[in-house]
Amino acid sequence: MSEIIIIGGGAAGLMAGVIASDNGAKVTIIEKNEKLGKKLFITGKGRCNVTNACDTDQLFSNIVTNSKFMYSSIYAFNNYKVMDLIEEMGCPLKTERADRVFPVSDKSSDVIRAFEKRLKSNNVKILLNTKVLSVNTDDNGFESVEIIDGKGQKRTVKADKCIISTGGMSYKSTGSTGDGYEFAKEMGHSVSKPHPGLIPINIKGNECKEIMGLSLKNVRVKALADGKVIGDEFGEMLFTHFGVSGPCILTLSSLISGKHDGKNIEIVIDLKPALTNEQLEQRIIRDFEMYHNRHFENALDKLLPKSLIPVVVKRSKIDGAKPVNAITKKEREQIVNVLKNLSFQFQSFRDINEAIITKGGVNVKEVNPKTMESKIIRNIYFAGEILDVDAFTGGFNLQIAWSSAYCAAIAASTN
Repeated sequence: MSEIIIIGGGAAGLMAGVIASDNGAKVTIIEKNEKLGKKLFITGKGRCNVTNACDTDQLFSNIVTNSKFMYSSIYAFNNYKVMDLIEEMGCPLKTERADRVFPVSDKSSDVIRAFEKRLKSNNVKILLNTKVLSVNTDDNGFESVEIIDGKGQKRTVKADKCIISTGGMSYKSTGSTGDGYEFAKEMGHSVSKPHPGLIPINIKGNECKEIMGLSLKNVRVKALADGKVIGDEFGEMLFTHFGVSGPCILTLSSLISGKHDGKNIEIVIDLKPALTNEQLEQRIIRDFEMYHNRHFENALDKLLPKSLIPVVVKRSKIDGAKPVNAITKKEREQIVNVLKNLSFQFQSFRDINEAIITKGGVNVKEVNPKTMESKIIRNIYFAGEILDVDAFTGGFNLQIAWSSAYCAAIAASTN
């Protein structure tokens, strides 16, 4: 019987614990927090978007970094196998818009409880409020971990194998403080610099603050780096006191972060993507005919949210007090251009602690993609966000955690 230590009781650690113990291994999970699944608890705004029910090709197309590395593990344990397991453990699931999968109860705590129940029934040992100080290795590979418990007592715990699933560096209050990166470096692994992914964006100037709270739906948002389009999303976004957020922005942030540092970044919004420029101009003409006695600034009520009107008027460079029946064709074209290309200048990302995920991590070239075992140190395995793999929102990052944990657990408990 293999004895396995799992460092980190988040999504990957929970899955690794269940799979390894199901496979007959003696498992100990070491978690620095007072409870398991602390970050999992807040995913999906507390509802836990466990995976995405799309087909396999779409899974890979939604992985931003090192998608090929995930081929073996996702084919071994795909989204449908994840759903089957979670439901088998007593947590029924449902599929919503964009194939996002949630617990029927809309409570992430029910997902965590299902894992905890299975771990308990498999006699998995769980050490809470316990921090791993070091991962010890010798010429034969993994040897032991040194830990310190909540009472300040230190001791060494030995085992045959070790799965490191400590997460990244986002949401530090959940325990994601980068410990695993340091363990990996000490063992000789290279770790690409952690940086934020799926994170809101600070915008230069005060315009966003003036329209904070405004949520836009069915808009097209592009990210440009030095004038070149690097991302194009359709959906929802939100203006905040610091800049922009929402699904479209979070996705674009992962395309910008780490790849385009130092470049001139613009966020460009098409407020009316369903209309061509010509169709939009005709729409404006109809509105102006309806409001022919009004000033320009008072004639956009049917076209735009109220708080956005002053921004559009200012950007059009047309006097807001100008009667609409005096607006020229050239000025209408200026209005169309503003509505189709509402541009904001990127300033910076929010603090990494506000990021949904961490980009960067252990170099996947140094990890066996079929087993998640280190190619440098025998009997050391990596799973989840600690790896240099990340994806868009929609349950894809949790799928990475589940699949990589499954392969690590099967390999560690079988060999």
